[in-house]
Amino acid sequence: MNNNATFQDPSAIMSLATAYWNSQIFLTAHRIGLFSLLAKTAKTSEQIAIALNTKPRPTALLLNACVALGILEKDREYYKNAPSTEFFLVPGSPAFMGNAISYSDDLYETWGKLEQCLREDKPMLPPAEYLGSDVEKTRHFVYGMHNRAMGTASALVNLVDLGDRRQLLDVGGGPSTYSCMFAGRYPELKSKVLDLPGIVAHANDIISSMGKQHQVSTLPGDYHTTEFPEDNDVVLISGVFHRESEQDCRKLINKAADSLNSGGMLIISDVFADMGCCSPVFATLFAVNMALTAENGGIHADADVMKWMADAGFTGLEIKKFPPPMPHRLIAGYKQ
Repeated sequence: MNNNATFQDPSAIMSLATAYWNSQIFLTAHRIGLFSLLAKTAKTSEQIAIALNTKPRPTALLLNACVALGILEKDREYYKNAPSTEFFLVPGSPAFMGNAISYSDDLYETWGKLEQCLREDKPMLPPAEYLGSDVEKTRHFVYGMHNRAMGTASALVNLVDLGDRRQLLDVGGGPSTYSCMFAGRYPELKSKVLDLPGIVAHANDIISSMGKQHQVSTLPGDYHTTEFPEDNDVVLISGVFHRESEQDCRKLINKAADSLNSGGMLIISDVFADMGCCSPVFATLFAVNMALTAENGGIHADADVMKWMADAGFTGLEIKKFPPPMPHRLIAGYKQ
């Protein structure tokens, strides 16, 4: 034995090995309705078990773990939501993220098939399931995107100036959140959201709920094959490139260029990586998630995307980072 060997702390490795414990406690608590049950109230472990139809002993263990994780608080025998849980995870809150959490829950078993994904190079969750064929998973996906996009869209509309532009095409616009937020910022702006029929069915409800149906409309279709409407002042492609190969990304850039008026603006927003695609950490993990859920899923470096736009003739190119903690970046450029 070498007594001079440098001691290595194994705690980081053990934390990685058991990180799913935290996730499963949180996801299960959300799934069984714990946070909704404790909305603006406190209950004992016994009361919670009765209300949720769970057994008392494991329920108490779960509740104590939730307290240790900071998602619940305990006062004597009573449990209640932590402030952030009350704010983000109780239905009716303006910052509700429950649908996004449900979508993450839908992916839990998929992540358990990562080795199979590596060996077969195909998604373990067929995209069709959450893009229309499975109604519940599609709803979790669309409303989960909407929950998350409420924050990112607020940032995006402040990062670009659309001035007096009048027509926006939102390619792969999902829940339409970005279009609705831009419509709120620019009352004269009209937007058309292009996405799959199963997606825009939910998007239409979201547009109405946000009161933007007079400015925002939907176009059911597949952005790979559907011709882009012409006469656009702005094309937004947000949250799309992480599903596509370089070849298809370039095709979308060229289709956007063809649909834009002279001087038109192309905005590409996504989770991008630094050169080499080994950082930031979230981007690298997100890339694996996309490999599990999309045929060509992964991430691209923002510098590469900027080059593809330049190759398509866009000028005035710039990269902007969203404010922390959001991991997104955008690349904007103009058609000559």
